[in-house]
Amino acid sequence: MSVEFTIDGMSPKQMVLADIMWGLDGFDEVQAFIKTLPIREQKECRTIIELMKMAMVEQCYDGIGSMDEATQLIKKVK
Repeated sequence: MSVEFTIDGMSPKQMVLADIMWGLDGFDEVQAFIKTLPIREQKECRTIIELMKMAMVEQCYDGIGSMDEATQLIKKVK
């Protein structure tokens, strides 16, 4: 599965940090990279990671469609 998404409203600096983190080979490398940064940039990177997670979840749910069947099943179970 190919993961492609955009996060609107990021500053050029945040986009560079996001690109660097996205290009690393694993979360261990991301964490090591973050530790090399000043505290302010470390916080920015953690925020960017959370935004990436939310964007990926949103991408997974795009196109799922109506949840009517699930809602009806939940009502039956209740």
